[in-house]
Amino acid sequence: MASPAAAVNKSAFVHFSDTEGTRAKSAVPYGLPIIDDCMTCKLRNSNFFCALSQSSTKALDELKHTTSYPEGAMVFMEGQAARGVYVVCQGRAKLMTTNSDGKTLILKIAQPGDVLGMHAVVSGRPYEITAETLQPCQLAFVSAHDFLRLLRENGEACLQAAQHISRDCHTAYESIRSIGLSHSVTEKMARLLLQWAADGRLVNGMIRIKMALTHEEIAQLIGSTRETVTRTLSDLKKRAIAELTGSTLLIRNPAALQNLAAN
Repeated sequence: MASPAAAVNKSAFVHFSDTEGTRAKSAVPYGLPIIDDCMTCKLRNSNFFCALSQSSTKALDELKHTTSYPEGAMVFMEGQAARGVYVVCQGRAKLMTTNSDGKTLILKIAQPGDVLGMHAVVSGRPYEITAETLQPCQLAFVSAHDFLRLLRENGEACLQAAQHISRDCHTAYESIRSIGLSHSVTEKMARLLLQWAADGRLVNGMIRIKMALTHEEIAQLIGSTRETVTRTLSDLKKRAIAELTGSTLLIRNPAALQNLAAN
């Protein structure tokens, strides 16, 4: 597991300068701008720590340690003692579980503002899932001891934590419902695409979504196989319902997709 205090590989740095060359070059790990201060972060959103008040955010800043991770890095693993929580500042990570046969199920794609490992820390149990970065990420680490102390002393943070855990439970319920109650892979796929469509951009009656997931990862999200996902996406394309090209998903016929999800 990558330590929160691990040194960043120098070969992963990218150097930038302004067009006139008047500013000194600065090293940026994995191409991500360094964000150390939550108070001045321009990427703040409505998720958990990002939504805290100024005083609570300042308290968090005094506890966290920010580290950059490359794509494919294991943040923590299922069954490992919960050392602390990780706040996703930039990038995305997949939260997954694996059975004894090696079959993997992705439970959630964590976005900026999400907190990883909070349920384990609050319950005092080992991490129940594995977290792996999907792309270069910046994560803020808070040790279990410091995080629990923050919740005891800060009512706002405690409420936000409860709401965050509740949202995670809701996401897990929806995933179980979709996988367990769907009658076919096509229905599972339609439900997944409709979930993504909520964050898409509507243009001329079609929904465009940016998503950098492989067919294998999509299969792990719906409890299927890569081959079946490839065939299903090919069928949706032939029927002019949805098309995945590279990292762009285009839903051409949202109504038809709704009908498939309702079967």
